[in-house]
Amino acid sequence: MSTLAVIRGNPGRTARPEVACHPCFNPKARARWARVHLPVAPACNVSCNFCDRRFDCANESRPGVTSVVLSPWQALAYLGGLVQRRQDVAVVGIAGPGDPLANPDATFETMRLVRTHHPDLLLCLATNGLALAEHAAELQRLRLSHLTITINTFDPVAGARIYAWVRDGECVLRGEAGAALLLQRQMAGLEALRGTGILIKVNSILIPGINDGQIPGIAAEVKRRGAHLFNCVPLLPSVRTPFAWLPAPDPAMVSRVRAAAGVHLPLMEHCLRCRADVSGLLNESNTEESLSALRAAAELTISAPRATRPNIAVATREGLLINGHLGEATSFAVFAPQGSGFRLVENRTAPPAGGGANRWRDLAAGLADCKAVLVAGVGPGPRQTLETSGLRVVEAEGLIEDALELLFRDAPLPASMARRFENCGNGCAGTGQGCG
Repeated sequence: MSTLAVIRGNPGRTARPEVACHPCFNPKARARWARVHLPVAPACNVSCNFCDRRFDCANESRPGVTSVVLSPWQALAYLGGLVQRRQDVAVVGIAGPGDPLANPDATFETMRLVRTHHPDLLLCLATNGLALAEHAAELQRLRLSHLTITINTFDPVAGARIYAWVRDGECVLRGEAGAALLLQRQMAGLEALRGTGILIKVNSILIPGINDGQIPGIAAEVKRRGAHLFNCVPLLPSVRTPFAWLPAPDPAMVSRVRAAAGVHLPLMEHCLRCRADVSGLLNESNTEESLSALRAAAELTISAPRATRPNIAVATREGLLINGHLGEATSFAVFAPQGSGFRLVENRTAPPAGGGANRWRDLAAGLADCKAVLVAGVGPGPRQTLETSGLRVVEAEGLIEDALELLFRDAPLPASMARRFENCGNGCAGTGQGCG
């Protein structure tokens, strides 16, 4: 059992173990507990005039920067290697390089994989809040423990200067209209998270001459709406951004604004503007080892995932035949390669019926070590969800042993093993819906 698991299982150590182990929410934790950001979210739905999201800039440490972008299963492989190398990882965060909630499929798939394979780790997410209310229920379902939302102004006029555009679906808004929509969604997101137990930190970028007089008021209002911690982040002017010409706030301004905001909420004063792919303690830069591990994970491909997804799952009723419909299976027999053959690893419980699309996302996460799943029947919706996650779905009938002998050698199944029915519900024992 990890040290983190021991602490989280012993409430006597602290009233809120999530606070104790998160180095951003608790300054005392920064020398002991490490965090890792998984860069799986490249798209963004808000264009901020202070942000530059260029990739492959290993010497810069600021939000929006990453050396690579990973798929969810690549991120899982990278995380697995990291927790093997060091025992102090407590928090897994998704903070870009875009906005995680502008990339909901990749973000939630990654969170499900982490929750399934590393249940002791805390889950953290950073967002601009535009899509927060829409996804609040899913974040709670995945047991997100910490969330950071960046709110820079309550004034649409100032917001028109801070944001170049705001994209809501296919609609792009500019000027005060975009800023007003963003603010409305941010407030709705805070309200949606009220009472969920998720610890909320609000970041405000201190921009001289634009919002320096507003930040204490932001702190007061977000406290009223349920925020727990406030972080006043001084502007870091970045070349090739519209705000490159602005001066960074001087120490006196930073001190004055933080003191005024601190009247309303506890302050985070040790923020280091972390990269979207950062790992380690707060005072550690990305090492060459961690960068090499990131790049190696990015080279893994779904078409050849044997090293990270070596196993095959089978829907079977008695362990001999491929005779389980995906929607009816309550468990899956998981087989692993062994020498020139294979062996049964375990019978793995399937997610319960009735979860809709979430059921298939949970199943994909639960079979993340499998390169294929053998079933007697499957509907088009579940198939698409599983295969999007990198899990090949093979419909077949016959002896499990005969099919596995071929699939573990990446050989095709013969026509005699092909599942013979016209459509889901015609020729199988399922409900005809393909969704369980």
